[in-house]
Amino acid sequence: MTLGEFSARLPKGDLWVFGYGSLMWSPCFEYKKKALGRAHGYHRALCILSTRYRGTQSKPGLVMGLCRGGSCWGVAYRIDAPGLRRALARLWYREMPRRVYEPRLIPVQIKNRTVRALAFVADPAHPAYVRELDLHGRARLVAQGIGVRGPCVDYIRNTLEHMHDVGVRDPHLERILHAALALRQNGTDDGGIVACAPPPPAARQPEARAAGAVLRRAARRPRRGAARR
Repeated sequence: MTLGEFSARLPKGDLWVFGYGSLMWSPCFEYKKKALGRAHGYHRALCILSTRYRGTQSKPGLVMGLCRGGSCWGVAYRIDAPGLRRALARLWYREMPRRVYEPRLIPVQIKNRTVRALAFVADPAHPAYVRELDLHGRARLVAQGIGVRGPCVDYIRNTLEHMHDVGVRDPHLERILHAALALRQNGTDDGGIVACAPPPPAARQPEARAAGAVLRRAARRPRRGAARR
């Protein structure tokens, strides 16, 4: 969905934006209010191959997406109507260059009320979407990923630290980070890119298709040592 198409569907007035990953600790827009919020019907998951921000085509990292089912704590931002156009343009530039997300208005509970907030939901039909991959496989992608915004482990660590600051924990994400840090410390993240189920074919985003090819090649390589806790 283009920015113009999404904007045309928005009701007039202020807009809430729900951050569940880097937007929690590094928003790219001005806002009038910030509050802890819980999205219902969606959960946070490490499921998007990153071939630019937190990885490369040859060594992709792994970043978060919002997936259906469950619930998710995050940060909700209220953007006033006069600044909405500028804020949305920045969000589209940052979150939508590969169209790996679907922008949606989802219910988010803030204290004793529920608002509809813009959230970037992972598109399971996109070639950068990672389906079946165990904790160790995700940790290896996190350990190896380094992109224009730095190491993938920093992305995970910053997200967890911000969650801890507001009293929220994600034990599964913590275990992935610990395993990734162990891999980096042991030097076992250099050669191998973990294999995962091949994504569905798509004609979008050559960098995502390249990452998928790397993963398929990796499936034919002997697997190296596993992380130890």
